[in-house]
Amino acid sequence: MTMSASFQAFKPAPGKAARQPAPVNGGVRDWLALGLLMFPVLLVAVDNTALTFALPAIARSLDPSGVQLLWIVDSYALVLAGLLVAMGSLGDRIGRRRLLLIGTAGFAAVSAVTAFAPTAEWLIAGRAGLGLFGAMLMPSTLSLIRNIFPEPNRRRLAVAIWAAGFSGGAALGPIFGGWLVEHFWWGAVLLVSVPIMVPLLVFGRFFIPESRDPNPGRVDAPSILLSMLTMVPVVFGIKELATDGPGVLPLSVIAFGTLMGCAFVRRQQRLASPLLDLSLFRNRVFSTAITANVLALFSFNGFILFLAQHLQLLEGMSPSASGMAMLPALAATVVAGLLVVPLVRRIRPGFVVAGGLSLSAAGYCVVTLGDHSAGPSLLLGALLLLAMGVGAAETISNDLILGAVPPAKSGAAAAISETGYEVGSLLGTAVLGSILTASYQAKFVLPDAVAQAPQGASSDRARETLAGAMELAETLPAPLSETLAAAARLAFDSGVHITASIALVLMAGAAVMSAVVLRGVPKAR
Repeated sequence: MTMSASFQAFKPAPGKAARQPAPVNGGVRDWLALGLLMFPVLLVAVDNTALTFALPAIARSLDPSGVQLLWIVDSYALVLAGLLVAMGSLGDRIGRRRLLLIGTAGFAAVSAVTAFAPTAEWLIAGRAGLGLFGAMLMPSTLSLIRNIFPEPNRRRLAVAIWAAGFSGGAALGPIFGGWLVEHFWWGAVLLVSVPIMVPLLVFGRFFIPESRDPNPGRVDAPSILLSMLTMVPVVFGIKELATDGPGVLPLSVIAFGTLMGCAFVRRQQRLASPLLDLSLFRNRVFSTAITANVLALFSFNGFILFLAQHLQLLEGMSPSASGMAMLPALAATVVAGLLVVPLVRRIRPGFVVAGGLSLSAAGYCVVTLGDHSAGPSLLLGALLLLAMGVGAAETISNDLILGAVPPAKSGAAAAISETGYEVGSLLGTAVLGSILTASYQAKFVLPDAVAQAPQGASSDRARETLAGAMELAETLPAPLSETLAAAARLAFDSGVHITASIALVLMAGAAVMSAVVLRGVPKAR
């Protein structure tokens, strides 16, 4: 089968096409619908990153334990990741607009209640509730775009705007969250969700057309349970690996999640109406675009983890200043995503994806070969290349994901894409972060002069992390402080070169894979 035939494999038969919900007429109303869909996209993206800047204020206000503070952050991501597949499939069955409006109302209500949480337990429960309703929002927005914009060129632009909103929200989250906490209180980060959701609740029914799978089948509760028992332990285990390194607990829960995943796959293969249609993965366009997205986010989040430490610990920048320093690159992600939309009319989409991934590989090449001690400009320049590449590649790959499946399955496809986002991000932080930490610990040598100083007796943390070394350096007199900082920088940079080399190989491999497998996808007309 040729790639063109493969790309067409999931288009609905003529008989089924007649039963699809009629899309809204083209024109202004479609773009108004897209504008409404951007509200939950921005909100979820901002919520993912803004709470980080509220954690110190939350700690002072609610006095949570260390474990509770961890769960305040993690409960949202665990529930969100565990329910994405189930909610995407549920939207196909009950209606994507209906699920979106339920999620919107629930997210706003839980945000309002959680903003005034009197205890840490209340806040953890509220964050879990936000994960539940957040899982209804993201797959619904992307799958509705597939149905509102059936014409490929308009859909491609809509997906680019969707991706721009997601990237822009993630970039604004830390800055926006810091401003709210500084001028109001930590609950304002959550309470701001309420007015943001009002336009969608008021106008959504008028401008957003309903769509669903015309032959959905029944909802299979055991499949939903198995999907959660797969995703939640795996995500939790990855987070534990990123925090504490390899251990019995994270490896055990990941193994349990993997077993549940095998059981989930076997059940889907037996069901007449599966929760997740595994036949989607037989389409090479769909599966290759998903793989490219996961690898891109894996590498990108690993780089952000390293760069944040470098800017704050080695360059001495504040968290807000380091966030501002990254803004140009994150803005470039948005611009690149919009610029590639007309490009695929002249160049095959597979080559555009490969070109974006190659640009990201060039960014990692700069990190691998460059001198990190010459100030932040080199690394921020590498981030600019990386961000442009990721923005270009993900816009087109997301469009390929939606275009490779029939409209009836767009909810499931969007959920798989969103799950890939979550898993790629978590794996990048966990795997590359663990490699970076292990390399630092192996390469770090405590200078003899520091070990002999009174403060050197408490040097264990300096051997474990860069942050520990820089904290110790602050307690030492100038000559010893500079000596310790130089040793820590040398050890940290050696780990960065290793992780950047791994990301370089992954991006180059993903670029080749995309160019080869997706080369048969025709240019846009």
